[in-house]
Amino acid sequence: MNDFFKTLEIQRWDDHRYYHHSRINQTLHLISAISFVIAYVMLWFDPIISALIAWLVSMTSRQAGHFFFEPKGYDHVNQATHEYKEEIKVGYNLRRKVVLMSLWALAPVLVWIDPAVMGLFEPHHDNWGYIRHVGTLWLGLGIGGLLFRTIHLFFLQDIQTGLVWATKILTDPFHDIKLYHKAPLFLLRGQLIDPGVGHR
Repeated sequence: MNDFFKTLEIQRWDDHRYYHHSRINQTLHLISAISFVIAYVMLWFDPIISALIAWLVSMTSRQAGHFFFEPKGYDHVNQATHEYKEEIKVGYNLRRKVVLMSLWALAPVLVWIDPAVMGLFEPHHDNWGYIRHVGTLWLGLGIGGLLFRTIHLFFLQDIQTGLVWATKILTDPFHDIKLYHKAPLFLLRGQLIDPGVGHR
């Protein structure tokens, strides 16, 4: 069990120091984390609403930070190229995220073209029905994306690495709030890059 938590600490630290230099990215992760916590609460009351919050607010803000604001040049702090960091990324690197986000964007199109989604749903009769069907697909995509990469890591590395990564992903919102709650303040002061990102 100690080894599990040690691996979790390493994965969290590597994620922070390699992929969260930008204060804008950190701020967007804070927004994402808060909305994910709200989505977690809503999961108990209405899983579809939970999925809509998670994908429309949490995931879009989180991935916008990575795609548009995180530096892609040479990482002098960690002495690593962007290509190297993409290669060693335990979870979803940018290439895999493009696939995931493409599936997310295609879900509303699929429901629009085929309201029954190949027999999965009763065809919707109003906008709210359309939205809930899209939310259902997004819920499945979120669960499927988590399970797919977890099991993929079982084969690429080992079972513990996959389980640790899944644990990290599910608890990231709480950890991100703790880690990045001051990021908006630093950003307001004009600090675009975290000077201490490479230091524990």
